[in-house]
Amino acid sequence: MATAKNFNGQSRGVTAPRGFRAGGIHCGIKKAGALDLALIVSERSGPIAGVFTQNRVVAAPVLLDRLHLKHGIGRAIIVNSGNANACTGRQGMDAARATAAAAARALKISTHEVFVGSTGVIGRALPVDKLLRAVPSLAAATSLGGGILAARAIMTTDVHPKYTAKQARINGRPVTVGGMAKGSGMIHPHMATMLGYVTTDAAITRSALKKALMVATNESFNCISVDGDTSTNDTVLCLSNGMAGNSQIREGTVGYRQFVRLLIDVCQILALSICRDGEGVTKVVKISVHEAKTAAQARLVAQTIGTSNLVKTALFGEDANWGRIMAAIGRSGVPVDPSHISISFGGVPMVRKGAGLGLAAERRIAKVFRQKEFTIDVGLGQGQHRSHLWTTDLSFDYVRINASYRS
Repeated sequence: MATAKNFNGQSRGVTAPRGFRAGGIHCGIKKAGALDLALIVSERSGPIAGVFTQNRVVAAPVLLDRLHLKHGIGRAIIVNSGNANACTGRQGMDAARATAAAAARALKISTHEVFVGSTGVIGRALPVDKLLRAVPSLAAATSLGGGILAARAIMTTDVHPKYTAKQARINGRPVTVGGMAKGSGMIHPHMATMLGYVTTDAAITRSALKKALMVATNESFNCISVDGDTSTNDTVLCLSNGMAGNSQIREGTVGYRQFVRLLIDVCQILALSICRDGEGVTKVVKISVHEAKTAAQARLVAQTIGTSNLVKTALFGEDANWGRIMAAIGRSGVPVDPSHISISFGGVPMVRKGAGLGLAAERRIAKVFRQKEFTIDVGLGQGQHRSHLWTTDLSFDYVRINASYRS
């Protein structure tokens, strides 16, 4: 099977696949000239798939993108930062439609081929006039090297831009997947305050692309948690233009499985970069749960551990308090037999058959807790199913950042 690999175009992100350009400029939403408007455009139209927030309060760009997805085809994505255009009523929907229409005019394409994203403060009217005035300049400024500018233009509280690309040989041709994302707070499974945009030059059916994106999202963006909150704007879009020249990828084929692996690799890199750039984060920890009766039970245990404030503060304080892991397992709602539970930290066993292994083991795991990244392995002793979640610690800085987010 083909394997994803790094290649020279990795640093171009969304413009690494053939036929994509991108750019980012300042349009006046943010202060002091910070980049706040991004555009991705393909030379050709192609299948597009999307996954969105499960929050019942949904921002205007998400509503519009869902409508445009019914056409099943895309060519451009335009995203602003600094304003979420959420909870803004009819005015917000009008602004989202106007943004898509302006980009369509500038690019000379159909409006339904343009997808819109917004991120920032909720509840404030989008200064759409500033945005619309900037669209022609942004369209003219897109380039093969503009992927990094686009990634910077979608940042809010992010410290670092997030972008990557991978390539693998599929159906006899090199196929590339590139991506960019933003997010550092309000991050939790089932999407969160994050945006992810993925491009590929693969020739693939719309149904195969849709299924592949669902699989990749569930293995990446739905496996991270910073603070347990989810937002109104969460979006992941994947746009394909078929310019790799491979024979068309269809579900159930070897080429499909190879493409899914490539897509997962890119999405996991972006997801982990969100964790590493989380608000106030000093540690990123993988919670790996195995020996569960069902995958759903494994997932629930992982999420309960990974979102426990007591666990997260212990991670920040480098306090090897394994009892908090046991307590989280017990309150997850999953029927467990404590005498079957095992726990290891960074490969060091601490709990076997539900009992701690003593002070010597605690001293060994105390060294693990001082690492920036490590894995907590939990065995439930009940079956063959597993799941995982990447979580972060909860620090003083997280409180400081979110206490003054709007100021």
